[in-house]
Amino acid sequence: MSQATPETKYLKDYTPPDYWVDTVDLHFDLNEDLTKVRSTMTMRRNIEQNVEARPLVLEGRALTLESVILNGTSLNAEQYSVSDETLTVLDAPDAFTLEITTTTQPSQNTSLEGLYTSSGNFCTQCEPEGFRKITYFLDRPDVMARYSTTIVGDKTRYPVLLSNGNPVESGELENGKHWVKWEDPFKKPSYLFALVAGDLVHLEDTFITMSGREVTLRLYVEKMNIDKCEHAMQSLKNAMKWDEETFAREYDLDIYMIVAVNDFNMGAMENKGLNVFNSKYVLARPETATDRDFQMIEGVIGHEYFHNWTGNRITCRDWFQLSLKEGLTIFRDQEFSSTMGSRAVKRITDVRDLRASQFPEDAGPMAHSVRPDSYIEINNFYTVTVYNKGSEVVRMIYNFLGKEGFRKGMDLYFERYDGQAVTTDDFVQVMEEANGADFTQFRLWYSQAGTPVLDVKAVYEMETHAYTLTIRQSCAPTPGQPEKAPYYIPLAMGLIDQDGNEIPLQLVGEEEPAASTTRVLALSETEQSFSFVNVSQPPVPSLLRGFSAPVRLNFDYTDDELAFLMAHDTDDFNRWEAGQRLMVTTLLGLVKDYQQGRDMVLNPVFVEAFQTVLRSTTLDKALIAEAITLPSETDMGEWLAVIDVDAIHAAWTFVTKTLARDLKPQLMATYQENQSEASYSIDNKSIGQRRLKNLVMSYLMKLDDSDVIQLGLEQFQNANNMTDSISAFRAIVHKEIPERTEVIEAFYEKWKDDSLVLDKWFAMQATAPLPSILDHVKALMGHPAFSLKNPNKVRALIAAFSRGNPVRFHAANGSGYTFLGDQIVELNSINPQVASRMLSVMNRWKKYDEGRQALMKEQLQRILGLPDVSKDVYEIAMKNLG
Repeated sequence: MSQATPETKYLKDYTPPDYWVDTVDLHFDLNEDLTKVRSTMTMRRNIEQNVEARPLVLEGRALTLESVILNGTSLNAEQYSVSDETLTVLDAPDAFTLEITTTTQPSQNTSLEGLYTSSGNFCTQCEPEGFRKITYFLDRPDVMARYSTTIVGDKTRYPVLLSNGNPVESGELENGKHWVKWEDPFKKPSYLFALVAGDLVHLEDTFITMSGREVTLRLYVEKMNIDKCEHAMQSLKNAMKWDEETFAREYDLDIYMIVAVNDFNMGAMENKGLNVFNSKYVLARPETATDRDFQMIEGVIGHEYFHNWTGNRITCRDWFQLSLKEGLTIFRDQEFSSTMGSRAVKRITDVRDLRASQFPEDAGPMAHSVRPDSYIEINNFYTVTVYNKGSEVVRMIYNFLGKEGFRKGMDLYFERYDGQAVTTDDFVQVMEEANGADFTQFRLWYSQAGTPVLDVKAVYEMETHAYTLTIRQSCAPTPGQPEKAPYYIPLAMGLIDQDGNEIPLQLVGEEEPAASTTRVLALSETEQSFSFVNVSQPPVPSLLRGFSAPVRLNFDYTDDELAFLMAHDTDDFNRWEAGQRLMVTTLLGLVKDYQQGRDMVLNPVFVEAFQTVLRSTTLDKALIAEAITLPSETDMGEWLAVIDVDAIHAAWTFVTKTLARDLKPQLMATYQENQSEASYSIDNKSIGQRRLKNLVMSYLMKLDDSDVIQLGLEQFQNANNMTDSISAFRAIVHKEIPERTEVIEAFYEKWKDDSLVLDKWFAMQATAPLPSILDHVKALMGHPAFSLKNPNKVRALIAAFSRGNPVRFHAANGSGYTFLGDQIVELNSINPQVASRMLSVMNRWKKYDEGRQALMKEQLQRILGLPDVSKDVYEIAMKNLG
């Protein structure tokens, strides 16, 4: 690095700001090449914190300063100083008005933070620290002010001018320009500021709140996308109604706006009254979006709307508290999606995602607690730990307190902290106060990193009919935390007799069994035992029902017991979990066979269990599909001390091909049974049928049989929806067959004008496990539809290859690592935030064999040694090598 080593920020060093900002009046004169911004702030010294009247230090980056005016007087160069990161006013009075004029270059802003252009439109992204790229400011979340914004722009090029709050004035100017003024009556931190300007059209609707107010709803998009907004609009109305019914939270402005943009680092942003969305989470119609896309749009629309109260009205004091808003709001959007769809399938999906991403993060060099202790670049901590594990922590509170108790806590939270910036401790405290609970030990979930492990042993005493579970908890060391105190863990469990019936649960010392056959055991010590009485026969335990805590659980189930739970457990999640455990056991055995040169033979218990679920007439189709979905090759790697991508791929391929060959008649019958001539619908039954149909097709397409290949080709040619079309496309593209090139070209020709569909086109090719795929990916880098400046395209091609194609990305010759290193070197200067996220795929490099370790380490060292390495990339590379 040519610059100094980036500074590490620590939670323990937090201090309130030296100054407060009460109001901010912004004036934008928009121009793609040079936009002028005038910021007028009313400010006052924080007399409790800044007793010595220290200078006023404002953050700013990539700005050209034109003037500084204090209380109407222009300051000269001796009265302030400017650096690359700050503007310092040397002598600020106790209360004052400060006017700052700067210019910025939106068209050159490839970082997509601050004010930038996308497809000829202006938009902003200010979370977490983008506002400082718009104007000099106290750019921190605990500085909350009331904003007014005036936007001036060319009326022809930018007929739509949007910002936070409500529109209050507008007018025409000379030279073909016009202006609009917006006022937001609610205090907010700078990260929630938003501006959008462009040639956009909108879909409009209204929502009547529970108090009878009419709210205008608008979704702004480019003209060619107006026919893809209906589902997003309905999702917004569903979310507004759900939040009123569930938490009595009513929307508080006269208008709620969503804008879809093509160039966006994140999924979406909850700016007050003006949400800016990655277009993939807004635009959908059956021909262009999959069932999963429709579900994700509903969830993300809900998530950003729910932030209005859990994030906007109440925000986080500092960025270490990010999970205060994100973990809580993820929990809320998960509950919303569970209400709108299948609760069991949603839970399975959420846990699968957590295990695939968060558990490895907890076990790697970037491991951090839900409330981190330190960071170099806060962008690197928008993580699955902060978001998804944070949600699991909130869910545990919900399960401890129950629905009514949690609602009491939420009501007190809103009442006490509305309009404030607070901490995770404040949130937990109101939950305690509202319910008379003690969460002292539970708070460790926020401060300790790592995934707890529960090792469970069982003993049945025939003479006394007693069944004892002994549970030992542990948590491996993580960076900066060599030792862990015991967590407070809720372990939901049940016992099932040999006939498949639930056993009443009565602990030693209790006069009668509990009312429910699911019981939550409260674990608070390193080792605890729980003895159940009146258990007339040896039971099969159903442990961690509903995934009641984000832990790894070890219990020595036999294959027969897992098959039994798949058939008889009354907890839908644990039925799925038993199947996953049986699949993992089977695959691990085959991996070992491959490594030792033995013939691979498929476990008949596994095959029978698979058939039983496939033939089920009682299970929901979507649940059947989840139950017969194998763990991914990447997921399987986490079960090995040393990841062997070749052995895993061989075992995974053997299982899928063997199932397809041996169960071909049943799979073909299931495919035909779930075919439908009905019009496309996104109801749960139809989604489940398509999910199961396309899953069994993916198994069948592992075969080289001509009738199977013809089935895939016919589905591709005749599909009337993207779910069926992309499923067939993927199955064909992942095979070396003559029709492959023709299908790729046909798909592109049909959808070449739809950027989001082309993302799928790139991704399906990048994940094909074919020997020559890296050369193909490199060729796609030069395709006219690809751009390294567009995050969606980078994720669709580069991330899809490096994360979704483990056997080829981790090629023994290191070619995949070199390819990724080359792209990160370029992205480092284009978009550091995207670059660091691409690099994080190497966080588990020490889990691989020595040869691959050396090759990945070489790329990490190369990247760390860049003379202009960004803070984002530096932190990931440094912590991996540290």
